[in-house]
Amino acid sequence: MKQDKLIKKYDKQVPMYVSNQENPTMSEWRRKLIREAEGKVLEVGVGVGANFPYYDTEKVTAICGVDFSSEMLHQARRNARNLNMNTSFIQKDIEKLEIEAESFDCIVSTLTLCSYPDPLKTLNKFNNWCAKDGKVLLLEHGLSNNPLLSFTQKAINPIFLQVSGCHCKRNVLALLEESNLVVEKVERYWSGIINLIWAKPGPTIES
Repeated sequence: MKQDKLIKKYDKQVPMYVSNQENPTMSEWRRKLIREAEGKVLEVGVGVGANFPYYDTEKVTAICGVDFSSEMLHQARRNARNLNMNTSFIQKDIEKLEIEAESFDCIVSTLTLCSYPDPLKTLNKFNNWCAKDGKVLLLEHGLSNNPLLSFTQKAINPIFLQVSGCHCKRNVLALLEESNLVVEKVERYWSGIINLIWAKPGPTIES
């Protein structure tokens, strides 16, 4: 899908993303993961700012949110103001974003790896942007470990991509293993479709 069409698709999905903030199961997953963030945080694919209520403001000094959708960022700014959070925002495609190495203490990504053209490249950017003693926190959906469900995901992926703008068949854990990041802890839900991942930067290996 061409990027301009993808951006328009996400612009139109803002009401759905706002509504999904009320999902109690997703809220619990966000709370479990996001409370571990600390220091200067880069949140990629920040969307409408659904993670903002779960940051521990006593541990987090600042949050920089990145998204390519202007409508998503408009809502994220509103949420940040309502919560009186120290935030800044960048409207840019994450794959084109250039940031100085080790600029952030923590990188947060929730439900974004499904949409990047090159998710491995993006994970390695996280590895580079995060301080070497920092952490990378991911909440991502992907390929189930249930054979029947994974078969279905692979079959419907073209339609899913067309409708939602993201892939449903990506093997998130395999991507992490291939990346430069070091996975410390994983929690899997819904037959492995949902993955909560605690990681840290590893050595930067040139490809």
